[in-house]
Amino acid sequence: MGESKFVILGGGMVAGYAAKQLAELGMKPGDLAILSADRCLPYERPPLSKGFLAGKDTEEGIRISPEDFYRQHQIEVKLGCEISAVDPKRKRLKLKPGGEFGFHKLIVATGARPRTLEIPGATLRNVYYLRSLDDSKAIRRSAETVKRAVVIGGGFIGMEVAAVLVQKGVEVTMVVSEDRIWKRLFSPQMSAFFEAYFEARGVRLIKSATVTGLRGDGAVSAAVLAGGQAIACEMVVAGIGVRPVTDLLATSGIDVADGVVVNEYLETSQPDIYAAGDVANYQDLLFEKRRRVEHWDNAVSQGQYCARSLMGERTPFRHVPYFFSDVFDLSYEYWGDSSGADRIVHRGDLSSNSFSVWWLAGKRVVAAFTMNRPDEEREAAQKWIETKRSVSGTKLEDASRSIQEALE
Repeated sequence: MGESKFVILGGGMVAGYAAKQLAELGMKPGDLAILSADRCLPYERPPLSKGFLAGKDTEEGIRISPEDFYRQHQIEVKLGCEISAVDPKRKRLKLKPGGEFGFHKLIVATGARPRTLEIPGATLRNVYYLRSLDDSKAIRRSAETVKRAVVIGGGFIGMEVAAVLVQKGVEVTMVVSEDRIWKRLFSPQMSAFFEAYFEARGVRLIKSATVTGLRGDGAVSAAVLAGGQAIACEMVVAGIGVRPVTDLLATSGIDVADGVVVNEYLETSQPDIYAAGDVANYQDLLFEKRRRVEHWDNAVSQGQYCARSLMGERTPFRHVPYFFSDVFDLSYEYWGDSSGADRIVHRGDLSSNSFSVWWLAGKRVVAAFTMNRPDEEREAAQKWIETKRSVSGTKLEDASRSIQEALE
């Protein structure tokens, strides 16, 4: 039986950044093991739908740390390692197909897996989901040979994949179930901007539509909509959300509810076991609510936080939710949580590619979006959300004023 003082269950971004942080904090060589179901060393996930998918980034280039890093710090990395159960009382992980691995302290970082289509034809060849490096490789290979693709979903994965594919010369149709792109996040004006931007670059948008079936003889040849319309294609990429990977915790006694339930210290209901990243359902102290975040920055921040906790630090996890996206020649960032907002303020020219959007609850900024805006707006976004500053929406909307003039 193998054993390590610290074990990270999962080989994604939490593992990669926790390992780096532990090394920086002076962890003793040999004190960490990473048990990963993946067959690659921990890598950055954002490039999978951006630079790597486009062929601009290499596999080595997206690794969080080079192979030598793990050897240098004597970090045991078990790749292709699947776990069948966690035994908190005995502090053992049960391996597939057999054997055990012991731990003193454990970080559960099993991530999430894509939601899959449950429609006729869903198992045809050339139907893809994007989660892993292998997924990105498969989509990239397919894009070199197909002429037409259907992308299902209007969130950031769907938008990024559609942008990359159309720039590769693939004829792309996006099918969005709602009446506008990314309705959950974007204001109507933002959706209108991005829809126009995508259509001007060759992406065909079909909104308020549902794919009810896929046709093909072995490989997909068409996507069928609820009204009967068939869209010819040789490839389908579905970005319809993910589910946290918690099935291996079924007998562990660890509380699970839309992910692994953790407190403000990212501790689970079992001693010496933490959870971080996409799988962690944590108590957000800034917004006073529970949330589970499926973005790069959260995995990085929680991985680093857990590493500090393993080394003895004990302060509550306090963090402004954040993500970024790149589509075509646009890059944008988003901070916070707009769900409690009662006013949306747009700053700048929404007919251009330089504007910001601010969600207010009363006079408090609860979320912000910036794209090609001055650094002071980017800096204000995170700071104002974290410090709960009061602002004037009217002054904020006036782009001729300094951003600081909006403060009250």
